[in-house]
Amino acid sequence: MNAIADTGLELRSLVKKDGTLEVSLAKVKVPEPTDDQVVVRVEATPINPSDLGLLFGPADMSQAKVTGSGDSAVVTASVPQQTLGSLAARLDQSMPVGNEGAGVVVKAGAKAKDLLGKTVSMIGGGMYAQYRCLRASDCQVLPEGTTAADGASWFVNPLTALAMTETMRREGHKALVHTAAASNLGQMLQKICLKDGIELVNVVRSAEQEKILRDIGAKHIVNSSSPSFTEDLTKALASTGATIAFDAIRGGKLAGQLLTCMERAANLNAKTYSRYGSTVHKQVYIYGRLNTAPTELSGEFGMAWGVGGFLLTPFLQKIGGAEVARLRTRVANELKTTFASHYAKVISLAEALQADNIAAYNKRATGEKYLINPNKA
Repeated sequence: MNAIADTGLELRSLVKKDGTLEVSLAKVKVPEPTDDQVVVRVEATPINPSDLGLLFGPADMSQAKVTGSGDSAVVTASVPQQTLGSLAARLDQSMPVGNEGAGVVVKAGAKAKDLLGKTVSMIGGGMYAQYRCLRASDCQVLPEGTTAADGASWFVNPLTALAMTETMRREGHKALVHTAAASNLGQMLQKICLKDGIELVNVVRSAEQEKILRDIGAKHIVNSSSPSFTEDLTKALASTGATIAFDAIRGGKLAGQLLTCMERAANLNAKTYSRYGSTVHKQVYIYGRLNTAPTELSGEFGMAWGVGGFLLTPFLQKIGGAEVARLRTRVANELKTTFASHYAKVISLAEALQADNIAAYNKRATGEKYLINPNKA
C-alpha cells in the first residue's frame, strides 16, 4: 500500500464579496480518522454538472483568467453583481468541491478496520482532493476487480436514474420521459428501463445522440431539433402512456411542450370534451439547468398538471435507509453494465485549472465528461 502523506492538495472555490471567483489548490493537513471514519486516497472523481454549479457558480467563465501554473495556478472570473445575493451564504468562504469519488482506504478508525486496503466509492463532498476523511457509512466497497475509475460515478447519476423510475412507480405513472437523454445518466436510465420492462421516451437534440441511444436498444427517441418534434413526441407519449417527465434542460419551451404533448396524447381517445382538459395528471420534474433562460410554460395542457424541482438527496431521505441500501447494492452489482460511465479525459487537479480543460468540461456536452484523478502524477 502506498504511504500516506501528512498533507495533500485540495481544490477550492471562493466567491468574494466584490464578485470575484477564485479557484485554486490548497495544501491541507490529512486528518486522523476517528473510530467510525476512514481516510481514502482519492483516485477518481467525476466532474458532474452539480459540481460545476459549486465550482464556478454563476461566474462568466468565457472571460476567466489563469495565473501561475501547476499546483500554484489560480483561476479568476467575474460573478454578476445581481447574483451575489443568492450566494450570500458562501461569500468569502473557501469551499471544497466534488460530490462523489472513489479510491483506496489508507487509514481507518477502530470501528472501520475491515475497510483498510479496500477500494471504495464515496459520497459526501470535498472529493477533488488527494485524501478524503469521512464516515465509513459514506463508503461503498466495490466488487472484486472493480477499479476506482469504474466506481467513481457510483452515486449521483446511478441513484438519480433509479430515483426517477422509483418516483414514477410511487406516483402511479406507468412510463416516463427523459430529456438530455444521451448523457451518461440518460444511458443508465435507458438500460434500467430495458432491464425492468419500463417504457421510456428519450428526448435528444441531434442525430448523433439518437444513434447513441439506438445502439443500446432504445425504442422511443424524439429529436427536439426536428420540425416534427411535437408530433413525434405526441405519438411516442400515446404509444407508451408516459405522463411523467424528468427535464435536465429547464430553460426555454421544452417543459411546456412536454405537458402540451402529454395532454394531446391523453385526449386522442377522449369520448367527451371538457373545457378543463383531461383528468390525467401530467407531471414534469426539473432536475438540471442546461439552459439558463427562463422556463416558458405555454400551451394547452388543461388543469391536471404539475411542474416542480427534483433533487436526489430529499428523495433518498424520504424513502428511508432500507430502500437506499437496496438501491446502493444494485448500483454496486451493476457498475460495469447498467451503470457504466464513460469519460472523454482523465486529468489531474492541476490540469483541472488549465484554461483549455475548463473550456472543454464546462461545456457539459454529451460524451465529453471529465474524470479527475487527484493523485495523477
